Amino acid sequence: MSSVNFLKKLLDGMPVEWKALGEVAKYSGTRIDSNQVNKRNYVGVDNLLPNRAGKTDSSYVPTEGRHIEYRSGDVLIGNIRPYLKKIWLSDQAGGTNGDVLVIRPNDPSLSSGYLHQILTDEKFFAYNMQHAKGAKMPRGDKAKILEYSIPIPCPDNPKKSLAIQAEIVRILDAFTELTTELTTELTARKKQYNHYRDQLLSFEDGEVEWKTLGDVIKKWYSGGTPKAGVPEYYEGGDIPWLRTQEVKFLDIESTEVKITQAALDSSAAKWIPANCVIVAISGATAGRSAINKMPLTTNQHCGCLEIDSKKALYRYVFHWVSFNYENIKALGQGARGDLNSSIIKSFKLPLPYANDPEKSLAEQARIVAILDKFDALTNSTSEGLPREIELRQKQYEHYRDLLLSFPDPEAVGA
Repeated sequence: MSSVNFLKKLLDGMPVEWKALGEVAKYSGTRIDSNQVNKRNYVGVDNLLPNRAGKTDSSYVPTEGRHIEYRSGDVLIGNIRPYLKKIWLSDQAGGTNGDVLVIRPNDPSLSSGYLHQILTDEKFFAYNMQHAKGAKMPRGDKAKILEYSIPIPCPDNPKKSLAIQAEIVRILDAFTELTTELTTELTARKKQYNHYRDQLLSFEDGEVEWKTLGDVIKKWYSGGTPKAGVPEYYEGGDIPWLRTQEVKFLDIESTEVKITQAALDSSAAKWIPANCVIVAISGATAGRSAINKMPLTTNQHCGCLEIDSKKALYRYVFHWVSFNYENIKALGQGARGDLNSSIIKSFKLPLPYANDPEKSLAEQARIVAILDKFDALTNSTSEGLPREIELRQKQYEHYRDLLLSFPDPEAVGA
């Protein structure tokens, strides 16, 4: 069903009037003292939850000064970059600061839930950014925000208008609630995963023999970066080229950038075989790991371990390296915390039943099977809960488009 037909059925011939936000809502003008706010009801931009109702749990509450009051049903908007996209429908009362705008419907034909859905639209974010003031830390223009046009269905019949708005909110909230439930489930499964990983990868003295990563590899690979700005190195390229920002404790099925054969021939980049354990060795991503599921090339900030399958399973090594992310990262040197091949290859690896290769590989496979199951459930973008959450979010956005695609006024926000 097209968005026009969907809305026609919902509106049932009722008109829609576009009104400036300031005609149907206002900013909270009530000030409250600091003794009226606490960790459960104080909202700052750092703990303003994005796009859903819920309790706050601030780690910081000002101990002096007067704050802006918000009430249940108010819509709270982050008013300083990079928080301009954070919007919250409050289900409690409390206090906030000047970095958060408190908007309160004051017209009988406008519901809080409907206003919240309207203001979480990308159109409002784009409008707010367009009129934001300030170079380094732009703030929303409070006057311009009140000029933003919003659609009010059946404005002359508040009861009918609120019924239409309620149906729109009901449908969209159902998708939001499902996404929230899946996110909660994901959090619980991640805790379960971490618990099992801690158990499976924690060994007592004598249970394993400690080797180094260098002891179980066939080869160490590094990479290089073709000269930027040379069209023949990048345009029309079909050779996968991995950058460290893509190393995220996941299997790598593709790369964002591809290079040409000319780029490969003119740089230190080289082909890496599939199923290597890749470790970011430089900068902010240092210590992160991944597995390449196809042959690829990398930049010089990636170190690649080709594992000897007679000594260790590459997925066992990957889980161990991922488990020790913080420990590996702490070994970084210099101002940027860079790692190198010596540091990585010297890192200790526990091998169960090291004197019996067949038994060792079988035990590694048992550990890998359990961790892979949790890893797919909690981290995979092609299956498991992350994929399900992504699909539900897309479904929510689809219905948002259907339910909120009112005919635009001649000049939105003019």
